[in-house]
Amino acid sequence: MNKYIRDDSAVKKIINIVVKILLSAITAVISVFSGIFSGLILFSENYWMPLCYIGMIIVPSLLFPLIWLKSRKKFAVIWAICFVMFCLAMVVNRAFQEYEKSITVNTSPNIDVNEYLPFADESKIVKTDSELLKLTDDLPRIDGAAALFPVYSAFVNAVYPETVKLNDGIFEYNNTPQGYRLLAEKKTDIFIGVYPSDEQKEYAMLNNTTFEYTPIGTEAFVFFVHKDNPIDNLTTEQIQDIYSGKITNWREVGGNNENISAFQRNKGSGSQSMLERFMGEKPIMTPPTELVNDLMSGIIERVSNYKSKSNSIGFSFRFYVEGIIKNPDIKMLSVDGVAPTADNIKNGSYKIVTPIYAVTYAEQNNKNTDRLLKWILSDEGQAIIEETGYVGIR
Repeated sequence: MNKYIRDDSAVKKIINIVVKILLSAITAVISVFSGIFSGLILFSENYWMPLCYIGMIIVPSLLFPLIWLKSRKKFAVIWAICFVMFCLAMVVNRAFQEYEKSITVNTSPNIDVNEYLPFADESKIVKTDSELLKLTDDLPRIDGAAALFPVYSAFVNAVYPETVKLNDGIFEYNNTPQGYRLLAEKKTDIFIGVYPSDEQKEYAMLNNTTFEYTPIGTEAFVFFVHKDNPIDNLTTEQIQDIYSGKITNWREVGGNNENISAFQRNKGSGSQSMLERFMGEKPIMTPPTELVNDLMSGIIERVSNYKSKSNSIGFSFRFYVEGIIKNPDIKMLSVDGVAPTADNIKNGSYKIVTPIYAVTYAEQNNKNTDRLLKWILSDEGQAIIEETGYVGIR
């Protein structure tokens, strides 16, 4: 009889060992899932979904050890407490992230084209009724970059018939990459913007399109930082070193001991192409995905509130920053000791400038396109450019 009892005890010990191994494995799996989904909670904007997944996976899993660990209640209680603390930590961390966002006001939406429409009483454009040119038929299809929308909308207001409406096939609004693509495909006749990228010129060649460039104004290319950044001026070489990755901390240029977050635009955008020309032979570092913005307004917004820090830098065109977005949380930098003002652009002391072009293609045969170009270069056209906030070429 004693022999059977001893055998039964041995079986129980084996069962207990197996149970311990299984519970250890389950604990390990739950820990892995906890790590994965806690990462999702920390870094995902849509954090409620991964939180639900945690509940679906971990909470039912707790039932298993609670059932099998009747003789080990202390261990089960400690495990449950740790889990509750883990959940509370996630909630507190997320609440802190939301608080960080809330203390920075987002005042940088993309340009609202409805505020700059032609023939509208409340429009912010320069309103001129041309005495030199009135187009009634064979209207040139006009398009442009976001920063230049108020300018070419005012052109439409001055010389086109009032029947023309936004996105009606005549008066279009696209970003620079899309605008140059349509011009290369001869789906528009004139594009108002800065010089295209090499890829955009190559695409035009593939479509047997020859771009022609008519300078109609001048604009400054500017760099800006958060208003709380103590840096007000950088040299050309320092900015190039920042965007090449050679300078990575603000203290290297006299600022705070903070790593530099150098924002960039998407490839083919007007401002990114301008950065490439500004850098010259120096290579531009490849930024993390989170530091690339598709919209020009996006780069301003991110610099103004990126993780509520003052360590970021971005770039754009002067009037877009100063005249359209008007974000109070950023400031434009002087470069080589010269501020990017209209006067400094005119007198040539601010060196980082670019022509504003009316880009057409040689193969077009609409005579009104040439008439429109000549009018833009007239006193009336140049006055619109100047009064909008850009610098004319005359």
